[in-house]
Amino acid sequence: MASQAPINLPLLYGGLEPIQRAAHGELRYHPLDRLPQLASVHAIPLTVDEFALAQRNYPIIFSSGSDPVPLALMGLHEGTNTFFGQDGQLNDLAAYVPAYIRRYPFLLARLTEDSDQLSLCFDPSSGAVSDKDGGFAMFDGDKPSEQISGILQFCEQFEQAGQRTGAFMTELTASGLLMEGEVAIQPEGSEQPFVYRGFQMIDEEKLRNLRGDELRKLNQNGMLGMIMAHLFSLALVRNIFSRQVEQGTGPKGLFAPETKPATADA
Repeated sequence: MASQAPINLPLLYGGLEPIQRAAHGELRYHPLDRLPQLASVHAIPLTVDEFALAQRNYPIIFSSGSDPVPLALMGLHEGTNTFFGQDGQLNDLAAYVPAYIRRYPFLLARLTEDSDQLSLCFDPSSGAVSDKDGGFAMFDGDKPSEQISGILQFCEQFEQAGQRTGAFMTELTASGLLMEGEVAIQPEGSEQPFVYRGFQMIDEEKLRNLRGDELRKLNQNGMLGMIMAHLFSLALVRNIFSRQVEQGTGPKGLFAPETKPATADA
């Protein structure tokens, strides 16, 4: 097994180290109850397997550029997350937590560019793997422990979902249904709307004008349900806007009713 991980690090990860019996056989895994780095992350990658659950809490958008990916929107601008506090703890226990977050600090990675083999790695900067008492053993003899085997299985399922997501995005891009997105929100009392751009979304007019055979294909391959989940979820952009106002991270000059400064004669 290689002893080094890829240089390009994915979102949230401060480093990657492949799990090895010789190096980690005596260490223990301590599950994390918070991720401080999430406080400044406003959008998290999402797989198509999660659309049905995620659309209940988050607007599902697609990143800009020629190689878009689905994202769960947690804040309307960089540096803001309305679902995770500054300490990195989830502040809405009823909210669905994307699998991308739940797999941290682990992931499967190719250790060399020319290899097809994926190795289970972890982020050593997370502090989740150490020689401290408690937690779970990393290994049981020469084999991964039951807990680590379960994590490996979860990461494998995530990779499979990622492949399905890639296939979905390839078809969606080829369909020509994606367009540059724009959402305008005008709160009561505001003279001008707040306009948010920098993402992609489904062009509803093009979707309505698809030929019958094209629409039937989207229905038969399961894409239509994913597209509708995305479209329905966009209404939640206003919820995210309201959450930012309530948390004091909304546009300057807007205050939630309970935090609005008192006037001199109040």
